Amino acid sequence: MLDINILLEKGDTFRELNAGEVVFNQGSSAIFYHQLISGRVRWATLHANGKEVLHSIVEPGESFGDLPVFHEGPYTASAIADVPSKLIRLRIESFHEILEEFPDLQVQFTQLFAARLRYHFFLTQTLSTNSPEYILKTLLEYFNQEHKYICQECHRLLLTRQQLANFTGLRVETVIRTIKNLQKNSQLEVIRGKVFIPADGL
Repeated sequence: MLDINILLEKGDTFRELNAGEVVFNQGSSAIFYHQLISGRVRWATLHANGKEVLHSIVEPGESFGDLPVFHEGPYTASAIADVPSKLIRLRIESFHEILEEFPDLQVQFTQLFAARLRYHFFLTQTLSTNSPEYILKTLLEYFNQEHKYICQECHRLLLTRQQLANFTGLRVETVIRTIKNLQKNSQLEVIRGKVFIPADGL
């Protein structure tokens, strides 16, 4: 989102993360603006019973945990490194100084929040159906159109069955069974356990 040189000028710091390391927990106070440099971070709600609701997987170049940066309040979800990762972070006060110096960035963040809100409306509407096949097919079509979580060269789905379950609230067994049904209907291909999305969509 933001030029790293601008962030460094404001006293930004890098942070190295091990796989499984928590960046911040849901409910904690927001102190920094976070932007991922390398690796992968998942943005999720963790329940006491061990269940996880996956909201998004943060990729290099993306920011996360933004809402409290603009609106006072705690983080609404937790951020955990999936693999060894590197991020850059900036104190909220310094982040707001950047927005004052570069007003166009405020427009960009407004567009970003609008896109995220649109996705959540789409997801809520999709999950309101009782058809696992419709839910998975619609979600995969969306990811394919948005070029997210799907290799653009080989068209392989970059999400595990468990991650799909965490995205949708379905049981992982249901996800596995539904993928097999979609495969039987020639709507996707499974090779050695890897799921491939047709180049022209499902």
